[in-house]
Amino acid sequence: MDRISALRNLEDALESFEDGETDLEGLEQDVRGILRTYATEFEGELAAYRVSSPERVAGAVVMATGERDARERVQSLFDGISDGTVGIDRVADVEAGRPRE
Repeated sequence: MDRISALRNLEDALESFEDGETDLEGLEQDVRGILRTYATEFEGELAAYRVSSPERVAGAVVMATGERDARERVQSLFDGISDGTVGIDRVADVEAGRPRE
């Protein structure tokens, strides 16, 4: 999914919410699904990686060209994260139940 498609889908989800066709929980699910699809079907060299450890940053997602790049991005974004302490999983692999790279 490209950026324009993602934005159009977000607009449609917001319109459904504004028209009363969906509630806040439904809107949140739609938005989460749109963003997850955009991130995991990202065109180009980048892929989404979710941090699994350390716990204080677990759940964060970074875009990177590979596991090494993802770890480096996490270390640059969060203070006090050292080499070897960052656990990451490629989002598409986690969602599909595939093992890590």
